[in-house]
Amino acid sequence: MKEYTVRITRQARDHLRGIKKYIEEELLAPDAAKNTIETLKKEIKSLSKMPERIKLTDEEPWRSEGIHRMRVKNYYVYFWIDEDNAKVQVTSVIYVARDQATQLEFMELE
Repeated sequence: MKEYTVRITRQARDHLRGIKKYIEEELLAPDAAKNTIETLKKEIKSLSKMPERIKLTDEEPWRSEGIHRMRVKNYYVYFWIDEDNAKVQVTSVIYVARDQATQLEFMELE
């Protein structure tokens, strides 16, 4: 089975930090913040094997660009697959209740 290197972009890392901070400081739930981030990172790491199992996002133009969307708890993890270099680039982590199309307008692919 082909193994992929998973890279979390700067923007996606910023999203993870923001999620953690929000849960810790706004919801006053540090344990929940820790558990949420651990779950997100575990699922992101799982993309090293068969990332194509996750369907493409429904939103255009990102679908045409090959962007996949994986749901993890209350978040969508967006990524694309570089088959030539066996890499997965995680580009965004967005709360599911947010307007995805609006949030994706700010997504950086690198």
